Amino acid sequence: MSPAKKRARTYDPARIRTAVLAQFGHVRQAVGTLTDEQLALPTRLAGWTVRDLAAHVTMAVATVGRNLDRDEPAKAELTLLQWPFATAARARDIADGTRDLAAANPDVDALYAGTEERLARNLADAPGDRLLATRTGAMTLADHLVTRTVELVVHTDDLNDAVPALDIPYDRQALAACTRLLADALAAKAPGGSTEVRIPPYAVVQCVEGPRHTRGTPPNVVETDPLTWIRLATGRLAWADALAEAKVSASGERADLGGLLPLMG
Repeated sequence: MSPAKKRARTYDPARIRTAVLAQFGHVRQAVGTLTDEQLALPTRLAGWTVRDLAAHVTMAVATVGRNLDRDEPAKAELTLLQWPFATAARARDIADGTRDLAAANPDVDALYAGTEERLARNLADAPGDRLLATRTGAMTLADHLVTRTVELVVHTDDLNDAVPALDIPYDRQALAACTRLLADALAAKAPGGSTEVRIPPYAVVQCVEGPRHTRGTPPNVVETDPLTWIRLATGRLAWADALAEAKVSASGERADLGGLLPLMG
């Protein structure tokens, strides 16, 4: 079954909207404490400084307003489960736009304040079924907001990695949605029922072709925590390194996910 045919789980639109606002608020508060020296630090994203990364977070949510300002597409082109696999094609454009945005907005606090105000205004009354012409393809606002939890959580982790003293918290709903979408994307990429991937407390999916497990303890089990899973799914952490560092447990001959990861870059 292709990513296009794999059925996505549903998300509570009100909770997702609240989660997006909450996680952006957490990042804004932390970024506001950064010094010029910290903003100039490198990140694990090649060629990006903390200032670039901070600017990118505003870009990731500003797309909501920009897309609402555009004409509504005639039909949806992209589902939630297709989105993770569609992002790589736009990586270069996004990187260029991020650096331009950072250079044009030296006052990071002002950039965040304006972005947060517009985001809250946009989310106050826009219907979830409104179609948006996003970079990766036309999709509903409700689905686009779920993808924003991925952007926000992943880049919160990037910022915490670059400046550990920030210790930006994760909104529970945002972290849950991000974890679940990336877990479902794995199940879409490698359909099957021979391997169970557990990411407590948010997700359990079955994947990989082979004998389907029906009851009792599955013969092939992978288990890890949400942030480790997100790092694996987005290429921040290699499968072999996660195993070596005991950040993931994998038992069974079909429990090696190294060839399936990352899901998005």
